[in-house]
Amino acid sequence: MPERKYRFNPKTLNFEPIRLSIWQRMRRIVLALTPGLLVGVTGIALVYQFVDSPKEAALKREIQQLLTQYEVIDRQLGEVEQVLSDMRRRDDNIYRVIFEADPLPETMRRAGAGGLDRYRGLDGYVSSDMVMSTRRRLDQLRRQVVVQSVSLDEVAALALRKQDMLAHIPSVQPIAHEDLKHVASGFGMRMHPIHKIIKFHAGLDFTAPVGKEIHATGDGRVVTAEYATNGYGMYVVIDHGYDYRTLYAHLSDLRVRPGQQVKRGDVIGRVGNTGLSSGPHLHYEVHKGGEAVDPANFLFNDLTPEEYAELVERSRNATQSFD
Repeated sequence: MPERKYRFNPKTLNFEPIRLSIWQRMRRIVLALTPGLLVGVTGIALVYQFVDSPKEAALKREIQQLLTQYEVIDRQLGEVEQVLSDMRRRDDNIYRVIFEADPLPETMRRAGAGGLDRYRGLDGYVSSDMVMSTRRRLDQLRRQVVVQSVSLDEVAALALRKQDMLAHIPSVQPIAHEDLKHVASGFGMRMHPIHKIIKFHAGLDFTAPVGKEIHATGDGRVVTAEYATNGYGMYVVIDHGYDYRTLYAHLSDLRVRPGQQVKRGDVIGRVGNTGLSSGPHLHYEVHKGGEAVDPANFLFNDLTPEEYAELVERSRNATQSFD
């Protein structure tokens, strides 16, 4: 039986038993339990603060793994950006220079994407900055790779065109080197052998025996093959495209006809002495954009450096032409 408690009543001068109301009893119980509750809550809070639950521990391990992977991806993106930057440098400064093409504009290289913020949905998280930065870099790389791919396709097309152009540019001797006696006269002002006046000589004179084969110096289409009354005698003109034409004069006979397609090295005629000529030889001209240019600058494809230097020296030292 619980011990009863008494309280002295000064009015009656007696000790009277203490009677507590239900509210007072509840208050005492609450006051008695409060310290324990505070200790318990504090303990639980400390445990949750410093000790992870199995689920939290698993989530933290997963987050750490994702962060590690993002760091790896970030490094790999840096490597890809370096490779792409090197490709861009070579594309602009090597490939396009070789094929005489202008570099791509910087605005096209950057391949910017306008419009609304495409990454708004990624905002609001702890790792938002890292994820958004990675997405931006990936999107930028993807666009730049597309631009670079298009550029390389263009360079490949330029390479094919360049290969075709190199096949058409006149770049060999019209007469085999072993069939030549020598180069009698070169490009420039020369004494005419018949008129005996200083006159501009628009080509090279290759002296060779009558009947030696004359070869097309580049791919092209024959536009003229006839006997002329202007001093060329029997002559051939080939249109090589790319603004190049070649002329072969004083032939003894023709082996081609107008409109015929020829390849470099094809026989188009034979050495002769027709027209206004002082001896058997081939008069050879190269025209670029309608203007006569020095053929010696194009005879580099089948001569050694020594043979080319000798040819140039002889052609420029001659004082009289053969026609």
